[in-house]
This record gives sequence, structure tokens and C-alpha cells, in this order.
Amino acid sequence: MSPAPTGKIRVTQIGSPIGRRKDQRATLMGLGLNKMHRSRVLEDTPSVRGMAAKISHLVHIEPVGEGSGS
Repeated sequence: MSPAPTGKIRVTQIGSPIGRRKDQRATLMGLGLNKMHRSRVLEDTPSVRGMAAKISHLVHIEPVGEGSGS
């Protein structure tokens, strides 16, 4: 099974990890987020989508066009 070309998504932290469970804070760190309103552009893979879904109340997810990659 060859991997299909995947797009990118921008994950922006909109919620504070203060008072959250340890695994939710670890998931934020795993996505490369640690401060409010910081964004990361990540590959749109099932594992990244799963991590983002786990902390969907703390992050905002938006697709990134092919031309803008920062």
C-alpha cells in the first residue's frame, strides 16, 4: 500500500493546558504546541488528526493551501 500524497493542516492552540489532564498536555507538546495562539503546520496524516481530535477543545484546525507552507 503506497502512501497517497497528503496535504497539510495548520493547528493553532486556542485553549490553555492549565488544569487539564497530563495526557492532554503531552498531546499538545507532541504536536509542537506549548503556548497560546501558536500555530504549527503539520502533515495531514491519520495520527496527527487523531492527536488533534483528542484535544479538539484546545486547538483550531484548518487546511493549508499548497502555496502557503509556513
